[in-house]
Amino acid sequence: MSIRSLTLVGAVLVAGLFAGPEAQAQRRAADLLPGDYIAAVVNQDVVAASEVIQRTEKLRREAAQRGESTDTLVLRKQAMEALIEDRVLVTYARESGAKVDEPELDRVVGNVAAQNKLTMDQLKERLKQEGIDYRSFRENMRDQLMSERVREREVQGRIRITDGDIDKYLDERRSVLGKSDQVNVAQILVSVPEAADENLVAERRARAEAALARVKGGEDFAKVAREFSEDANKDKGGEIGLRPVDRLPDLFVETIKGLNSGDLAPKLLRSGAGFHILKVVERKTGSLTTVVQTHARHVLLRPSAQLTAEVAARRLAEFKRAIETGRTTFEQVARENSEDGSAPEGGDLGWMSPGGFVPEFEQAMDALPLGGISAPVPSRFGMHLIQVLERRNTEIEMKQLRDQARGALRERKYDEAYQEWVKDLRARAFVELREWQD
Repeated sequence: MSIRSLTLVGAVLVAGLFAGPEAQAQRRAADLLPGDYIAAVVNQDVVAASEVIQRTEKLRREAAQRGESTDTLVLRKQAMEALIEDRVLVTYARESGAKVDEPELDRVVGNVAAQNKLTMDQLKERLKQEGIDYRSFRENMRDQLMSERVREREVQGRIRITDGDIDKYLDERRSVLGKSDQVNVAQILVSVPEAADENLVAERRARAEAALARVKGGEDFAKVAREFSEDANKDKGGEIGLRPVDRLPDLFVETIKGLNSGDLAPKLLRSGAGFHILKVVERKTGSLTTVVQTHARHVLLRPSAQLTAEVAARRLAEFKRAIETGRTTFEQVARENSEDGSAPEGGDLGWMSPGGFVPEFEQAMDALPLGGISAPVPSRFGMHLIQVLERRNTEIEMKQLRDQARGALRERKYDEAYQEWVKDLRARAFVELREWQD
């Protein structure tokens, strides 16, 4: 199961999330608070002026953190476009017939209350105090879920991967793996001075030919190396040690191409240093069909209009400290808090081959030791806390290999396909901008 295939459950997760205009986002015109204005009409929905102000301030804070100059008009335009895009996606999701059943929505809202240390009655009262209708709050959660599901379905449907694409990808991978081969080469070097005349070169060649003949005749390579070789490794039988292919001289790489462990290069190699006799002592070759699979689990918290990624990250950091100090377990935290389909299994994602998760998740997971717990990891699905349980080397069939390649190529093309989809939706949407003042 990949992170993309998980059932993503959006929820508001932090104390104090109800404060501020953005906490009342995605309300219909009838739900506008006194003194608020309609900034835009998008299909059958509206964007409130208070939301534009709130989003603009958020963009201003983010720009300031990056040390960038800010222009209010530019930021407001960016905020308006982002909110219009949100509404376009939400209204399309509603029209497409996407469904979120009531038990699932109940779990999302229940998680909101639990994360804020509130009972359901207290949650309703808190919403009432902030002027937020409970029914509208639930529908906002439903909209977020539907938008995410429709986005994945529609974008995936736009991505086309051909057999030729897969073949090209696998060829690229083979090339990369070939460069990561490790080889231990032993050599016998008969040196030739830089200004040697033809007679000296012939003499040196004859000496090298004699050494090669003895090795071909069955004598131990190391013994011959100690007798004939003039390089620094002769006392080690000429072995230079196991090292990546890309750290060997190109002439060596070309000469030993196709040789297996124990094979002797049949001819002398001539270089600027002299004549070389090469033997492959050991070769460790990367394999497309041998992969390291990882068994991991995670906790997913998903930012929403009411939740910043920073606050979600702080919450996950609190979970991590509680787990590491023994106050709770990873499984318990995942069961109670994770907002995806793995929650009932304690966040267990099962065994996964490379390419099974989105790149940012997989990169953080691969860097962890066994039993290690990550810092909060952002992905397009939310914020994750990851733990690696096991790893194993596994041989996979060619069909699985091609399926992995298809998945990796989909990841490469996802962002472009998503932007094209949003652009198409935006072009078809009814958008009316209204004049208003702060």
